[in-house]
Amino acid sequence: MTEVNGEVDDSVLVEAQGVGKAYVTQAGSVPALEGVNLAVKAGELVALVGPTGSGKTTLLNLLAGLETPDAGEVVLAGEALGRLNEDGRADRRARLVGMVFQRFNLFPGFTVLENVGLPLRLMRRPPFDAHRRAQELLEQFGLAELAARYPGELSQGQRQLVAVARALAANPPLILADEPTANLDSQAARAILSRLRGLVADGAHGVLLATHDVRAASHADRVLSLRDGRIVKETVLEDGRDSRSVLAELV
Repeated sequence: MTEVNGEVDDSVLVEAQGVGKAYVTQAGSVPALEGVNLAVKAGELVALVGPTGSGKTTLLNLLAGLETPDAGEVVLAGEALGRLNEDGRADRRARLVGMVFQRFNLFPGFTVLENVGLPLRLMRRPPFDAHRRAQELLEQFGLAELAARYPGELSQGQRQLVAVARALAANPPLILADEPTANLDSQAARAILSRLRGLVADGAHGVLLATHDVRAASHADRVLSLRDGRIVKETVLEDGRDSRSVLAELV
């Protein structure tokens, strides 16, 4: 856990400490991440930018405990995930992390309402609570009329919105979002980014947003540039800066 002036900084929601990951292919071992260090605190939105294949999705999966690093450590809300077994990591993820997957990961045999309420059901919350929370989120996202439909009956943009709503269902302190605006029109994308900014404004939530879109990244407090599995640049965005200069700095 990060220390400030010798004291533990309990505002850090997740931290990567020298994290490395490689995958074995027919051509041999291919590094995906090397020596990555980062921290996401409550009250901030951090954008992770980089080209396809730079390691963004792998890094989000490691931070959530969906994969384990080959080197280094991931610390989630003060607990080193490497010290937990698979059930322990799953329990911690269910309580602390809301995931927005690039490919949505909606269950095709569940309705939209059931998909959104699933995180609460996995936490063994009463069905009525899960149903009510899911209905509330669908109304907020303008999806109430789709509650009884199945993912296969939705457009890609609608599936993306459902995936974002599901990530917020249990009100987790940390949101890890992998390209959450990729399949949305500009109006829907702005609505999602506004919602994520509103989350961090209360000081109790943090967001790590992986994106190709520098316009989405410009809504962040900090931007981390990932290239070839390494963080090569960090840009702090300040209120009131001209958007053109922000975009130029991120390219």
